[in-house]
Amino acid sequence: MRKALIVWGGWQGHEPEQCAHIVADLLREDDFAVEVTGDLGIFGSPTLAKADLLVPIITGETLEKPHASALVDAVRGGLGLAGHHGALATSFKESAPFRYVSGVTWVAHPGNIIDFRVAVTRQDDPVMEGIPDFDYRSEQYYLHYDPTVEILATTTFTGAYDPAARNVVMPVAFKRHFGAGRIFYSALGHVAAEFDHPYMPLILRRGLSWAARQ
Repeated sequence: MRKALIVWGGWQGHEPEQCAHIVADLLREDDFAVEVTGDLGIFGSPTLAKADLLVPIITGETLEKPHASALVDAVRGGLGLAGHHGALATSFKESAPFRYVSGVTWVAHPGNIIDFRVAVTRQDDPVMEGIPDFDYRSEQYYLHYDPTVEILATTTFTGAYDPAARNVVMPVAFKRHFGAGRIFYSALGHVAAEFDHPYMPLILRRGLSWAARQ
């Protein structure tokens, strides 16, 4: 049985603890053994390297340099790393090693909570199979992302809330390889209520399973 470690914390506006338990239930449906913790000290624990999948649901916070280096090494060695919305994109923003391994950084969400369209660009990929383009209401994330990502879905900024973003096509979901490790990210899921959307949790669930150690 694959083992998943979910670590939640940071800014409460993203409802990290509630989301952590929802994600845990998704993983259990796929036969993962799941540990959920709010103790960020676990990044310095041997437990980390023994997991098959790490899901940080954290906004902000600080990751100590030795722990960041250990995490990079663990992912390079096969630990899966995955998350949604603020996870990965807003976790440990001051840690260069974490930014390097996560491959994504949030920088803006013009208009805050708005309606936008998600375009599925890789319907041939198992993560997106059977999922059509769909409408979504949340923060439309403007990201800085690694050139090695494999984009699975995108959104296009209209420029209505910031002319600088007009016609920019931005990833919503992507896959990435980092050594022997796999990384998955979905920008959807600002708060727990968004898990009620028909496609948001399905995309995340499939992405989490893909990212886990093979």
